[in-house]
Formats: sequence, C-alpha cells, structure tokens
Amino acid sequence: MDVKTLCLGILAHGDASGYEIKKLFEQKYSHFYEASFGSIYPALARLTEAGLVSFSQQAQSKRPDKKVYRITTAGRIAFLDDLGKMPGRDRIRSDFLATLLFGDLLSPGQVDKMIAIRVAEYHALIDAMAACNTKGLTPGHAFVNGFGLTVYRAMVAYLENNRHALVGQTLLGARDHAAAAKSAQAQPLPRSQPAPEEMQT
Repeated sequence: MDVKTLCLGILAHGDASGYEIKKLFEQKYSHFYEASFGSIYPALARLTEAGLVSFSQQAQSKRPDKKVYRITTAGRIAFLDDLGKMPGRDRIRSDFLATLLFGDLLSPGQVDKMIAIRVAEYHALIDAMAACNTKGLTPGHAFVNGFGLTVYRAMVAYLENNRHALVGQTLLGARDHAAAAKSAQAQPLPRSQPAPEEMQT
C-alpha cells in the first residue's frame, strides 16, 4: 500500500490536514509504515488533481491558512477498490540488524551500547502504544496497535535474552584478532634472497 492509499484511508475516517496526517503516521503507524511531509503533501496534491480528495482553507491566527482535506465519493470508491486487493508480502529493512550482522568487526562495548540504545527506544515505543486509549480506536486500529505491541515486546525480549551471546562472541573474536596480530608481529621476517653478486665466490 502506498502513501496515497494510506492518506485516503485516513481521510475515510475523517477530514484532516497534512500536518494531522503526518502526526498519525508518527504516533499510530510508525511501527509498520513511515511517511514524511515530503511524501504526504505530494500524495495529497496528486489525490486532489485526480478528484479523489478535495480541500477547504481554514483561517488560523497569526499563521497561514490551513488546508483541510476531505475524501470524495470517487476517492472512497478508489480506496475500497485498493483495500480489497491482496497485500504484498512484508519487507523488513533494519539498519540495526544490518550493523549487527557484522558485529564481530566491532568492539564488544560498541555492540552492547547499540543494543542498549535500541532496547530503550523499543521500551519508549511500547509505553507510548500501551498508553493509547483503544476505546477510541476503530477495530482495525486497535488490532494493528496490539500487533505492534506484541512485535516490539518480542524484539525487546529477544535482545535482552540474547545480547550477552553476541557481545561475548564479539569479545572472543576481538581477543582472537589481537592474539593473531601479536603472533604475526612476533614472527621473524623472512630472509631476503641474496643478490647475484653475493652468490659469486
């Protein structure tokens, strides 16, 4: 599902400004989808051009007028059509996991610090999502919120239960590298071949 379709879905539940849509992505959808102002506003502009959403200007005190978007009948039909299609497979991208894949090349302290920071970030997300009042959510929003909580809690549990193994292996690897380097330094340099004139008697 692309940003345009997600914007239509949000507007299907009520009118919203681009800023309000962005806050929803940050506060409720960040565990499975990221969208910046740089993608939301162009998406809203294309939806407007296609007649799938309309907007009205609302005056604000000491600020520029706010555009409030509303889904049109054509937009609702297009959204429901997209919604009925089978979603594609999940794709996970994690710079954190990509870094830990090569954790044996880092110091144990670096690896442990990275994991500690990520665990703290996950705990903050869990607290924010757990504090969400699910009574005010649609059944779908409550379901997705619960799914996200389950995933983040499982990630925290895995990191906390297994971090010592990775840090320990990294420590052993660092010792092996240090021992190999020390051994290489202790080896005598190979004697160079004598020059041709040295071989003459």
